[in-house]
Amino acid sequence: MAANADYLVIERALRSKGFELIAGVDEAGRGPLAGPVAAAAVILSFDNNSENIVDSKQMTAKQREAAFGEITTTCLAWSVWAESVKVIDRIGILPATMRAMAMAVRRLALQPDYVIVDGNRLPALNCPGEAIVNGDARSRSIAAASIIAKVIRDRLLIKLGKLYPEYGFERHKGYGTAQHIHSINNSGITKHHRLTFSPVRQFKLTLANG
Repeated sequence: MAANADYLVIERALRSKGFELIAGVDEAGRGPLAGPVAAAAVILSFDNNSENIVDSKQMTAKQREAAFGEITTTCLAWSVWAESVKVIDRIGILPATMRAMAMAVRRLALQPDYVIVDGNRLPALNCPGEAIVNGDARSRSIAAASIIAKVIRDRLLIKLGKLYPEYGFERHKGYGTAQHIHSINNSGITKHHRLTFSPVRQFKLTLANG
């Protein structure tokens, strides 16, 4: 797991324009059939050259957990916000994701001068920002946010796995794997499933507690 040599090129360019506090933002959990969507915002110190902070998709769970500890103890500020399944079903996954990102930025202990977001859309911000496609593979700040969001959401789904052992949430994290679909077909759905997502929406809410 080696960091891209240009992992700070975006931050360096922004710093040359006078921006000092640059927040990277990313989300985890847009696609799953169950669980919240989480977003993280992270402001790294500008001299952070850690090779442990890369796109979370390139890392194992153990590597992400180690990087999570490193990021949260060395960064200038970090924050996470999760939007619930109820919100996702009410307003849609994209608006819920944008709202989670905006709230993560808003809750930072230090307010950024500039925000860089993974993807092609910007949430509502109170400062300048830009969306960067494949940003988690191009920016260390966004990569750090991707790790934080992924670790926090995975921890939530692992807890759900203990509450609902028949679904295996701790293994698939709510994504529509063959095992998860099989569990839905056999046991129905829980209140943690996204009712507006296919194939969930064909089932009634059968497990109300937990």
